[in-house]
Amino acid sequence: MKFKELNIIEPILKALEQKGYEEPTPIQEKAIPLLLGRKDILACAQTGTGKTAAFAIPIIQMIHNEDKDHNGRPYMKGLIVTPTRELAIQIDENLKEYSRGTILRHAVVFGGVKQHDQVRKLQKGVHILVATPGRLLDLIDQGYISLNKVKYFVLDEADRMLDMGFINDIKKLIKLLPDQRQSLFFSATMPENIVELSQSILKNPEFIEVTPASTTAETIQQHLYYTNRSSKPELLLHIIKEKNIDQVLIFTKTKHGADRVAKRLRNEKIKADVIHGNRAQNQRQKALSLFKEGKILALVATDIAARGIDIDKLSYVINYDIPNLPESYVHRIGRSGRAGEEGTAISICEPEENQYIKDIQKLIGLKINVIENNPFPQTEKPMTDAEKKEWEKEKQRRKQEFFANRRSGGNSRSGGNTKSNNEGNSRRDKSEKEVSGKQKHDKKRRDDNSRQENKPKQERQERPAENNFNKATSSEENQSKRSQSKFKPSNSRRSTNASPELTKKYRWPLEK
Repeated sequence: MKFKELNIIEPILKALEQKGYEEPTPIQEKAIPLLLGRKDILACAQTGTGKTAAFAIPIIQMIHNEDKDHNGRPYMKGLIVTPTRELAIQIDENLKEYSRGTILRHAVVFGGVKQHDQVRKLQKGVHILVATPGRLLDLIDQGYISLNKVKYFVLDEADRMLDMGFINDIKKLIKLLPDQRQSLFFSATMPENIVELSQSILKNPEFIEVTPASTTAETIQQHLYYTNRSSKPELLLHIIKEKNIDQVLIFTKTKHGADRVAKRLRNEKIKADVIHGNRAQNQRQKALSLFKEGKILALVATDIAARGIDIDKLSYVINYDIPNLPESYVHRIGRSGRAGEEGTAISICEPEENQYIKDIQKLIGLKINVIENNPFPQTEKPMTDAEKKEWEKEKQRRKQEFFANRRSGGNSRSGGNTKSNNEGNSRRDKSEKEVSGKQKHDKKRRDDNSRQENKPKQERQERPAENNFNKATSSEENQSKRSQSKFKPSNSRRSTNASPELTKKYRWPLEK
């Protein structure tokens, strides 16, 4: 089947031809006619199967046909919600490519950057908005976005949305949308909580399943290396050099782990960069751009980038750490072998991750090929429960030691200056003494007030008169001092304006 057979308008066909698209993928072939027929859709398809074009093309076409004769400021008719910034940017770029030659205006909003430029584009008017949940709700609360006229709502990567804890944000958005709308629900996996959520969003949906839920693309070759934890860095370098890899996406479990892997690669003269949640959005975009342009060999990422990275002909994905969620494995390796291209997924497994491999193989329904010719084989056994407890205690001890050293300036670990430590301790002791003295003073004052209240009533009544007499005497003395101050020099800053004769007469030091 060709795209021409799907009743797509000429401007979009030209844009697809410029992209080199001739035949629709299975998800596109099934979804586009249903969406043009105004049907709600619940679709399950793996990453890299062309889901974005499956919902973007019909929405662009319907909005173009509705507003092509409208000359005023456009208003938002389409809303696409995604879990990550990278995926939102990718979808917005695809909208730009598919909508050439149409009247469509689109924008993307996401957190991690200042909102000024995003708001300015919204104020000019857009037909389709791509957004992450947090920034979208924030701009709605500020009054910059209204969902009253949304006709087409897309929830993309719904399973990842729930994994990242966006369920409450999604429920808030649903309440703000009009009841009369067309809703599209796309997910790579279809667990029970996703089905329940879809029932609250969709009305009489058509179900599309291109590949069985939680399976990997057939174009991806999967390999597995069993090794020890301490051997992972050497094995990673061996794999890159042996297979002569020129572009690879490496996944780690933690942000700090990603930083360590990238640093090790750079030490070996391998160009590498990282992308994770601790990096600013502009840093992440720069790293991704350099990787797409082939200027760096390795991009090390956490699962935040498992969806939203769309790189043409990416051949290799390496799981440096095995994910504890089997679904995450599917999304990670789905970055290669996209749109029918061949790809290779390599996993490096330490003893503590052996059980994760079993769970993954059970989910995807196949056994991953184990590499026997391994220079760093797995010789250690998984830890027992008692050993795990001891290891956790040791980790907590090291963590506490690390933060204790940070609080003390790191001198205990780095052999810092003893004099500076002593000075710091003396300052703390002095501060504690001052606090202690203040507390004693406050207590003494409270005791004096208490004794005053316990005195006989007559004595307490006589006391105000005495106070008034003292105040009157003090007032007369102050008035006398003020009259004398006209002829005496003052130590205040205003004294610097006195005449030279007066200065010479009384000879007081002027402030400089």
